[in-house]
Amino acid sequence: MTRVLLLGGTGDALRIARQLASGDVYSLAGLGKVPDDLPCTVRVGGFGGSEGMARYIADEGIGLVIDATHPYAAQISANAVEAARCACVPCWALRRPAWQPQAGDDWRMVGDWDELTMALAPFRRPLFTLGREPLAHLDEIPAHQFWFVRCLDSHEDTERSRILVARGPFMLEGERALFALQGFDVVVSKNSGGSATEAKLEVARERRLPVVMLRRPSLPAADREFESVAELLETLHLSH
Repeated sequence: MTRVLLLGGTGDALRIARQLASGDVYSLAGLGKVPDDLPCTVRVGGFGGSEGMARYIADEGIGLVIDATHPYAAQISANAVEAARCACVPCWALRRPAWQPQAGDDWRMVGDWDELTMALAPFRRPLFTLGREPLAHLDEIPAHQFWFVRCLDSHEDTERSRILVARGPFMLEGERALFALQGFDVVVSKNSGGSATEAKLEVARERRLPVVMLRRPSLPAADREFESVAELLETLHLSH
């Protein structure tokens, strides 16, 4: 039986982890809640780059690496491909399809934080759904803006910000209520793909709000790539 190293931290990765065997390993960076009800071993913490991951793969007798990290975790994905290559084991990757703009959408594409803040200049009440990154910039909020930051990290509100600690999936009616209550005038998002956080885009479309969308990073090619958890799991079960 091939021993699997699953790199995760997403809802999709957790679905895969629940189908692994006792000898397999689910690896997390340590952010968010660590599951304690999985059939496989859970490992928390980094590897020390691709070289450290390659040593781990060899030392632990790993026969297959599965990258099911977030589409924006580009460094981890690069490390996974390189480590698997160095250890002479295959690397599979879950490559979740990006969202595509629909009729009525007003997406403003940006490549980095500087472009993002420039795109936000005309607005007053942005909703950030980028994760923890905006927390490092709370002292840079322009005088005319009040930020709402939705993420997993607890953080004190400031005079011009409110931290919304929440974990998806987010339902459409809940998003509608939140947008109506807080009066957001722009949404800031990564193009994460999937259904868990897509409702905010539908509400933005309904309310004719622009979305400042951070472009996806380029990811290295894995030995096999899958667009859905179901497809990956079917192939994994057949290969076992």
